[in-house]
Amino acid sequence: MQRKIEKLICGRETIDGAGVKLTRVLGPQTIKEFDPILMLDCFDSTNFNDYKASFPMHPHRGIETISYVYEGSMTHKDSLGNTDTIQNGQVQWMSAGSGILHEEILHPFTRMLGVQLWLNLPQKDKMSDPFYKSIKEDEIKELNLENGKMRILAGEYQGENGYKSKFLPFDYYDIHLNPNTTQMIHTKKDYFVMLFLLQGDAYINDQLVKEKTAVKLSLGEYFELKSTDKKAQILFMSSTPLNEPCEWGGPIVMNTKEELNLAFEELRNGTFLKTNTNY
Repeated sequence: MQRKIEKLICGRETIDGAGVKLTRVLGPQTIKEFDPILMLDCFDSTNFNDYKASFPMHPHRGIETISYVYEGSMTHKDSLGNTDTIQNGQVQWMSAGSGILHEEILHPFTRMLGVQLWLNLPQKDKMSDPFYKSIKEDEIKELNLENGKMRILAGEYQGENGYKSKFLPFDYYDIHLNPNTTQMIHTKKDYFVMLFLLQGDAYINDQLVKEKTAVKLSLGEYFELKSTDKKAQILFMSSTPLNEPCEWGGPIVMNTKEELNLAFEELRNGTFLKTNTNY
């Protein structure tokens, strides 16, 4: 059964961190429709002044942050003692779990292009131990498609495997289409699927979708992508919905108001971090 477009969301320009200009696509208003993906931000600038302020140290709990830097360079530092830089096609995967502090430093580059998404943690894993993982080139499988290529950033496609998520199953592909071509993409029929058009416009099942648009698809086993007379780059994200209550407060996402209030109380009294720190 072919998947169909159920929802289109265009991003809006905003400022976050210490003054970073970005496009916010998903947020609190889209929780139910895009469950378990909570947030999607896109960075696309050739002006270092747009992003040099970066994201100073801040807390997270109850989510995983997954950053894909297709062009550019970003350094991550956290309260576990991790310091690591990703760039040009690499992925940064951080599970905040019970609580972590981190900062993200964006470096001058010809172009900063990429996305960060927040993946919700199941209720039973909200207070799991935090961890950090970078996915570098040697862990990213690149497949030749009939009319382009696919980079498996996480999960698996047609028996080819990438990094496996510790909690929710999560398939994350970077799909590149040649101009004036059509490509069928197979999916797991009961999984939630969303697409994000990172570069270029494309047709999804014959409906033209503009660049920087998020697309929710219906259930099914496949869908078709068709490029215009220019190349297209489409990010594919797929998982299983949690269907759990969600309480979101800034950088923290829990299941109840009481859990959310407790998290902020612990931030105030210095008991937020549950694991040994080395910041």
